[in-house]
Amino acid sequence: GTMFLVGLSGGIASGKSAVVAVLRELGCAVVDADVIARQVVQPHSKAHQQILQHFGTEILLENGEINREALGSIIFSQPEKRRLLNSITHPEILKEMLKQILKYFVLGYRYVILDIPLLFETRGLARLMKYTVLVYCDPPTQLARLMKRSGLGVAEAEARISSQLPLEEKRRWATHVIDNSGDWESTRRQVLQLHTRLEDSLDFLWARLVVGTAVAGLGGLVFLLIRHFIS
Repeated sequence: GTMFLVGLSGGIASGKSAVVAVLRELGCAVVDADVIARQVVQPHSKAHQQILQHFGTEILLENGEINREALGSIIFSQPEKRRLLNSITHPEILKEMLKQILKYFVLGYRYVILDIPLLFETRGLARLMKYTVLVYCDPPTQLARLMKRSGLGVAEAEARISSQLPLEEKRRWATHVIDNSGDWESTRRQVLQLHTRLEDSLDFLWARLVVGTAVAGLGGLVFLLIRHFIS
């Protein structure tokens, strides 16, 4: 294959965004599913209109944007509404993700990292990835970090964590684990190692040959066309 996909996920307060920041710094192509999920429901979008039809105008903020809190509390208590919202937003999110993957492919990237919070919950998506990466941290550290970050009490913080698939379980599915339980230096080292492994992956080498010959071929073609027009 000429290009492969790497799925990246974590848990609440496990340090995924910090890891993504390092990967971006290293020049990796990263597609952020959360950012896309917010984009596809902006006013005047197809999904925005459909959400309004089904959920009414009470879920709007003053500026016409969707009030995520209000919508969140509706779908949290009503599973059928959650399924409805997913059926509206998921196709739009996937379409936009594919567009971005294609863009990176055309730009010559050999792999794209897809930052997907619910990667391990959506088995179908995980199966499309050549590698899956989990940003892990041990449960006591996760709890302490979440409480510190959000100012929540123990009970509320535990409730938020338990609403997600446990990191221990996700760990079994992942092909690569970045353990962010210790200090940041150790995490950063692991990210650099992962980056090296992705860059040196055999597929990458094979892809480089394919892309190289394709580009050389195109170069020759362009040269011939230019010569044709000049002469």
